[in-house]
Amino acid sequence: MEQQNQYIKQFPELMKGKKIMYVHGFASSGQSGTAKRIRTVFPNATVIAPDLPIHPQEALDLLHRTCEAERPDLIIGTSMGGMYTEQLYGFDRIVVNPAFQIADTMQEHGLTGKQQFLSPRQDGVQEFYVDKPLVKEYRTATEGNFAHADDADEQHRVYGLFGDKDELVHTFDIFPYQQGIPFHGEHRMNDHSFMHAVVPVIRWIDDRQEGRERPIVYIGTETLWQPDGMVRSSMQKAVRLLIERYQVYFVSYDMTADGIVRLKERLQEHISVPAWGHTVITNQRHLLYGDYLIQGACGARWPGKEPEPMATPIEFGSDTFKTWDDVIEYFSRLGGQ
Repeated sequence: MEQQNQYIKQFPELMKGKKIMYVHGFASSGQSGTAKRIRTVFPNATVIAPDLPIHPQEALDLLHRTCEAERPDLIIGTSMGGMYTEQLYGFDRIVVNPAFQIADTMQEHGLTGKQQFLSPRQDGVQEFYVDKPLVKEYRTATEGNFAHADDADEQHRVYGLFGDKDELVHTFDIFPYQQGIPFHGEHRMNDHSFMHAVVPVIRWIDDRQEGRERPIVYIGTETLWQPDGMVRSSMQKAVRLLIERYQVYFVSYDMTADGIVRLKERLQEHISVPAWGHTVITNQRHLLYGDYLIQGACGARWPGKEPEPMATPIEFGSDTFKTWDDVIEYFSRLGGQ
């Protein structure tokens, strides 16, 4: 089921006064659930979501004309739309489960012959037909992917998000950009995956565009899990609330290469996208420059032997901060300061 409204939350301050262009997937339209979701979550942004022609070159021509006329601040494309979005060079872009090999996908998953549109289109058309010549057109269109992937500026303008339960496309291994991030989700976007995978990336992009510097919170990874490896109660809720107002980093002590791999796997499992590019491995926590450091009571690997940190210490497990609920209450009172 696509709608899970308990996850949806509005962020009026994000992308305020900006334009977001959404590029829909195969057999969809600009009236899809994802387009509506973007409008709901970012009420002060203008969302442009054109219905794409079935023929790929016509779709690309339309998208280029729209980009030229509207100059969107951010383009988000899903599935087939992710394939098109990658080719819209010169703009900040997020491609979600991009179908870079869409001709193969269409043939492998029976997306040929008569097809029904999954959401209403402005022209009222409800069905279309996919034959061999059209599949060939899509194969030709994908040859235009990655034409500028070697450009240093483009490397920083494209984020790829790849669902770990995607049953249709598997293009993570061919994604040539530095910012390829796995997330928990299937091929089709839903409220949960949008809020916890896409929105954090939009926040990073909006902060960069605005030159916005948020207060920094470091979280010692020893506070995330209980000694038996179970996730601590309210930890994930706390992290989600913190990333809305702070720049959050996850800090662990130096370890073996295998240990780092296991740590990243656990962070991916329980934190997912917000931990990507925000993990610090160091034995010198006192050198971390920031605003707050949440760490285990007594803080250091060697209690009493580590200098005072430059960030305000929050001793998790102490009488003041026994649980993550106590941490949530503390930061709620701070109001983002």
